[in-house]
Amino acid sequence: MRSEKLTRTWFAVTAVVALTGLVSQVVSTATTADARVANLLCFFTIDSNVLVALTAALIALGRARGRLFTVLLLDALVGIIVTGIVYQVALAGLYELHGLAFFADTMLHKVTPIVFVLGWLLVAPRGALTWRTVWWSLLYPLAWLAFTLPRGALTGFYPYPFVDAGALGYGQVALNCVFIGLFFTALAAGARFYDRRLSPAPDGTR
Repeated sequence: MRSEKLTRTWFAVTAVVALTGLVSQVVSTATTADARVANLLCFFTIDSNVLVALTAALIALGRARGRLFTVLLLDALVGIIVTGIVYQVALAGLYELHGLAFFADTMLHKVTPIVFVLGWLLVAPRGALTWRTVWWSLLYPLAWLAFTLPRGALTGFYPYPFVDAGALGYGQVALNCVFIGLFFTALAAGARFYDRRLSPAPDGTR
């Protein structure tokens, strides 16, 4: 049986972990001469960690309810999974990091994804995910692209090599985004299946 106290404690710790990574990244970026804090908002990693911190805090405070929360929770879950996997597959090792930057990178790309996903798998509230939730959750990656690509065209800054339209061209970037979008959708659908499979039956069994 899932313990509400355990759930709230786990996600309180998760919120602190995510916030620690975010604050560390902001401080590290602010002390780097050639970096801009404003660029952080373009990073899917940062946005997903913000969603994790927000939804984990709401669960810890006992305010995990409503359709909007459910969509945000699914976005946080899938976003942080994509963050962890894409980092390991395509981004790890691109930059040599030290000190606070290395600590922030580890927290955002490794520790937070592991803690949040384990929390969702083991002790998160169950039974709220629907197909409508899955479709609404797709607005998150679409909104990210709608912000990142036009801003990149204006400023020349792209957060990741696979969305760098200046270097790759919009055709290749579009193809990359389609693959990632399909991956995001598959993960969201898988999360719904898992959520429904483990939801308690009316008599309290699974």
